[in-house]
Amino acid sequence: MEASSSSAGPAPPPPNIPPSGDRTVWADASQLVAAACADLQDGELVHGENFSLFAAMSALEIMDPKMDSGIERSGYYSIEEAIEDGIAPVPLSLDRTLDIQRTLDVIDHLFSCEATWHKGHTLAQTVFTCIYLMKMERISSHAVLNSFCRILRATCNAVVAVVSTARTHEEEDLFTMSFGLPLKDEGDDKCLSVLNSVEETVSRQLRACKSHALSKRKTLEGLESLQDNPDVEEGYCRALLCRLRFRKHFHHVVTCLRRPHGRGLDLARKHVASCLSELSLMLKSQEFLKSQSNITLQQGDESCTTASGCRPFGFDVSLNSRLMSAAPPRAVKILTWSDALGYFEKLLRDLDVICSLSLDPVLENVLHFIAQFQKSVPDLVPRAFLQTLLVQDGKLYGRDLFCDVISRALSLPDIIGDKEFQMNEFVVQLGQLVINLLKILCTNTAWQRRKLGKSLQDWSTISIQLELALKREFGETRNVLDHENMCMRVSKQLLVWTQEQTYWVASRFLILGFELDLYSPSEYCMVYWYMHVVFIKLIEKMQLRILASNENGSARRKGKKKKDHSKDSARDAAFSSSCLLLQCYVLLSEGLSMLLAVLRNEGKSFLLPTIFNTEQERFLQHFDLLQKARIPEHITYYSFKESAAQAHMADVMKYNFFKEIQKIIPSLKGSFASEPEKLAELRQIEQVAEHNRIALNIINSVGVGDPSLRVSFEFTHHPHFAVAVVKRS
Repeated sequence: MEASSSSAGPAPPPPNIPPSGDRTVWADASQLVAAACADLQDGELVHGENFSLFAAMSALEIMDPKMDSGIERSGYYSIEEAIEDGIAPVPLSLDRTLDIQRTLDVIDHLFSCEATWHKGHTLAQTVFTCIYLMKMERISSHAVLNSFCRILRATCNAVVAVVSTARTHEEEDLFTMSFGLPLKDEGDDKCLSVLNSVEETVSRQLRACKSHALSKRKTLEGLESLQDNPDVEEGYCRALLCRLRFRKHFHHVVTCLRRPHGRGLDLARKHVASCLSELSLMLKSQEFLKSQSNITLQQGDESCTTASGCRPFGFDVSLNSRLMSAAPPRAVKILTWSDALGYFEKLLRDLDVICSLSLDPVLENVLHFIAQFQKSVPDLVPRAFLQTLLVQDGKLYGRDLFCDVISRALSLPDIIGDKEFQMNEFVVQLGQLVINLLKILCTNTAWQRRKLGKSLQDWSTISIQLELALKREFGETRNVLDHENMCMRVSKQLLVWTQEQTYWVASRFLILGFELDLYSPSEYCMVYWYMHVVFIKLIEKMQLRILASNENGSARRKGKKKKDHSKDSARDAAFSSSCLLLQCYVLLSEGLSMLLAVLRNEGKSFLLPTIFNTEQERFLQHFDLLQKARIPEHITYYSFKESAAQAHMADVMKYNFFKEIQKIIPSLKGSFASEPEKLAELRQIEQVAEHNRIALNIINSVGVGDPSLRVSFEFTHHPHFAVAVVKRS
């Protein structure tokens, strides 16, 4: 904001200073600056006429910690200077009891720093604020701290490699930047053996403490204790042991998940269970560590990054800021110790879900797994592990060619040659699209929706190309007859499957809009209308694919045994159940769309305000990517407008979409009896249908036009389908 100069008055012209060269003229601006300072209010700035918004975005605000990189400095110009000042002593104290206390504080703070790094901040401002990590050779004599820091550094390096391979770091590109930090060393490959040696020593000491406690003896002669007070030795042994074991098992989790072809999933799951067990022991140790710490040094529970509540030794938050890029440094708030515990617990549970993946090569099941996994809102690291598991060397799980995955999805007859199918130009393109789809589905919700919308153009284009090639090769015939050649049948199946995947991507794109809160209540009508159209098309393509698969299956079943027939029957039943579940989505979408249209037409509510843009512009803003990809064809804003204008309460009551859903649900519950996730989805759909049916009856009995009627929509039972809440004023 440009400041007015009324209060300060016009500034006198500054005196000219004699030039120091032919072209350089200096002028004294002190009086001008003083006048501006006296007149400027908070939030105002002095600027010229050519000052723009772009310039404001690039400006630096002096004395602002987020913008002025020089305001927050530790005063140390090098690590050596910080060490000389005693900020990271080795040992941490000459008093052995105090030394182990401070060592545990360093371990806990590094735990919080690692969680903060996983949340998207840089290594330089989190984990590597620890001077002990920067100068590992200094702590070679301190066995506990040295072993812990080595395995932490090796684990961080492995996580960086996974996230870089998955390229999910594009969401937060600073995550993988090491800025020249010592992220790996020649001796890190032996970090596990070093840690195991220290763990065994502490375990032996703990066993000795237990045996001496049973015999009521307080001295531990002949044993190497952690510290000098035998009364608290057992507590310190337990606290240290669970932290060392957590690091060991977590390193094993990361290592096993990186094994090719998913060979380490079972072992990784065992280590995940061990990590969760050690986390609970770490939490239990907090009470003991707090009781032993100096109360005068404790921080508040809302900000402490250690279990004891004490500030850790050996950290400097701004020492590595010079290693960062030229951009202003970020203001990083390290997660509290309790928040870090919560983060790692969720991380491990997400990784446990990944380890439970059956490595089923059926694409439909893989897509369903990813969609279910994303409901827990996993962070960057577990999503990176999932992507690297799914796509390895251009293959599913690193072992199944995607052309084979597509062939399996089409249930192609055995007479189709593998090489002929693999070399097909369209199959190669579709395989790449499937790879891209799996990678997109592993990104965060916002990135996922944006990239799915852009990928729709590719799916639509290849569908059009397939259709044109089919017409060019086989003419306009569309009915699949027995005497048609197999090549034509396979081409038609490939086209239908491609269209089915296109509409699945479109439905996912629309649904993610609810998770991102992109739709306002006045836009729900058009969104649900578009969703119901897409779901109808998806069912249509799915049924065509199932029909073609059954025809191929009947040809294969002629020479099969009886038990193979039962497998095919079970698969057919699963397909029909999937279609019925989609039918529930169609009925919900259409019912909500028509109810909202009636409230607009007859109740004059949920009308879109046109202060800034019209309803048609909103329609294009939400569905432009779908419209460009012609998904579906011949669907425009005017189609929606005409459909919404024809909605009346009598029609809504006549078709009673919500009641129809309640008729379908019981049969689906039997079909999905062995699938708890789908049973939970059915319960949510049933609740939405029941509440909307009751609300519809109330609205009908009171009258849509009643001025006392107040209708709102809430997502209390399902994240994507709203429930009408009816009140009277």
